[in-house]
Amino acid sequence: DYRQEFNPDGSIRVYWGDKDITRLIRGEKVTENVSTVAQHPRVRQALVGLQREMARTDRVVMDGRDIGTNVLPDAPYKFFLTASLEERAKRRYLELLSQGEKVTLEEVKRDIARRDERDSQRPVAPLKPAADAVIVDTTHMNPEEVVDFMLEKIKERSLKARD
Repeated sequence: DYRQEFNPDGSIRVYWGDKDITRLIRGEKVTENVSTVAQHPRVRQALVGLQREMARTDRVVMDGRDIGTNVLPDAPYKFFLTASLEERAKRRYLELLSQGEKVTLEEVKRDIARRDERDSQRPVAPLKPAADAVIVDTTHMNPEEVVDFMLEKIKERSLKARD
């Protein structure tokens, strides 16, 4: 019995029955197994269906490694966010520490590199930017700068569409 709860602050809580599993699904155990599970076509098909349904019924900002290429190829705005491996590892490491996980920066870096390799090479919906995505290197940007950059690109595109 899966459900989501959308909060006024833009966050989403995820529930299985009455249990809030939001934090659990963002933990290291899930993250390190996501790529393996996602390789199974039936799993991908089911999840893509759920994601498309969410996008059809709500205005969403969706992130994931194949959203622009596979899940929502006709989305009006696509951004491919990237950063150096070192920066992504540092960010994930700090996130995991804040959740009480016991990991080292080197372990996180190694896991991210492995996941990138696995996801880039998978035959179904590999990790790659959509042809029409704006690529944003966030290595030296804070979250507010990333959002500002993306909003500026959306405004530019909207203005061009009106002309």
